[in-house]
Amino acid sequence: MKPHASPFRRPGPRSAAPALALVSLLLTLGRPAVAATPSAAGQWPQFRGPNSSGVLEAAKPPSFFGPGTNLGWKAESPAGVSSPCIWGNRLFLTGEAEGELVTLCYDTETGRVLWRKGVQSQPPRELHKANHPASATPATDGSALCVYFPTFGLVAYDYSGRELWRKPMPGLLVRNGSGTSPAMIEGRLILNCDVEEGKSFIAAYEPRSGREQWRTPRTNYISGYTTPVLWSHEGRDELLISGSLRVAGYALRDGREVWSAAGTEAVSVTPTPVLGHGMAYVMSRSIGGAKLPPFPIFLLGVDKDGDGKISRAEMPRQMVEQGMFAGFDQNHDGFVEQAEWDRAVAFVGQGDYGLFALRPPGEGDLTATHIAWRHKKGVASVSSPLFYRDRLYVVQDGGRVSCYEGASGEKRIEQERLGPEGEYFASPVAADGRIFYSSARGVITVTEAGDTLKVIASNDLAEPILATPALHGNALVVRTQNHLWSFHAAAK
Repeated sequence: MKPHASPFRRPGPRSAAPALALVSLLLTLGRPAVAATPSAAGQWPQFRGPNSSGVLEAAKPPSFFGPGTNLGWKAESPAGVSSPCIWGNRLFLTGEAEGELVTLCYDTETGRVLWRKGVQSQPPRELHKANHPASATPATDGSALCVYFPTFGLVAYDYSGRELWRKPMPGLLVRNGSGTSPAMIEGRLILNCDVEEGKSFIAAYEPRSGREQWRTPRTNYISGYTTPVLWSHEGRDELLISGSLRVAGYALRDGREVWSAAGTEAVSVTPTPVLGHGMAYVMSRSIGGAKLPPFPIFLLGVDKDGDGKISRAEMPRQMVEQGMFAGFDQNHDGFVEQAEWDRAVAFVGQGDYGLFALRPPGEGDLTATHIAWRHKKGVASVSSPLFYRDRLYVVQDGGRVSCYEGASGEKRIEQERLGPEGEYFASPVAADGRIFYSSARGVITVTEAGDTLKVIASNDLAEPILATPALHGNALVVRTQNHLWSFHAAAK
């Protein structure tokens, strides 16, 4: 198999790029428009696929794969950590190349780039070392492709790459950089934008025109990274969003907040909730019950110049990298003083961590009445949980897997090791009775779904994996640091 030429380098003076671009255009125009052909069933239209569940039961990807095994194609990809979304024979991916934030359309059969579009943007005001400006997975309904770049805003294209509309959203600050992705839900594009400075909101847009249908402020929520999920129950369609201190439900029709329940961390809520057994499963772990010391005690170890306050240079590096210095420095003067520290400690202290199941709610505050069960152990900080075949699966850093009975919360597997260690940023996905876990070190472990941890295969791609894989037909599509891989099960 020959790798495709890179679409991310500028051609030299005698490049054949114009001729290749013409060929690509003709190929694109010569193909039938796939937008209206496939039904929504079997597609992977957004982050973690249908309703961000991570499940595509009908898919038949291989268990064993790698650079020389079951590889359909391999293509170069731009820098970024977003995941692929797929509809029909089109695969969409975002990234950063040559000073632009780019959206690419690939052919799912060959891996060839069919078109590429870019937007200009300012660099993020803050960014974690493992994050990237191209972090949000695109979303599509089979007609419009909607893309969110946190430092730019929203932009939409049709399947030929023609821009439909754009909505710049300048000036938004997210600690550590953004992590949320837009979602296509019942004909609406939903964006949850939990940011700093009291500017958080959730909004619904018409995918083809960009018309804003409604917007609801979330001013009490600070930087968060979760994607909206549709929770339909008792004749009600609600958007489920997990954020700082609470998980909340909003009416899909008009964005009205209907209910909320406390039980999440105050900061850096990252895992997206999942649904099963008629319940919602919500997870968060950032502080994890750790207590920050009183300011005078903390000062003793870090105040090198003895001025009674903490500069960025004096703050422990890990706290800077996690966005804590910026969060504490509320007046943005470059120092953390006792009053700022005390306010931050009080806010963080309101949070809780763990994994809990929420029964179908009514209205108002449901904290005391609707939480069915909760666990504090076996909780991931970044990777989202997976509900599959009546079981709830979680993978933590170190490759530790836990499994719970969905209805009762009874533990079936408790922090058993997959083998590959290191961090796990990507969320697990499932199909055909198997679960795929991706480590940041580039190893994808395939296990049987069930009450015991049975490893089928361990596949080393030798490149870091931060993005959640996508499922489509008989393929598993994986974004690594520098490439996009499509692994196909051999035809029987």
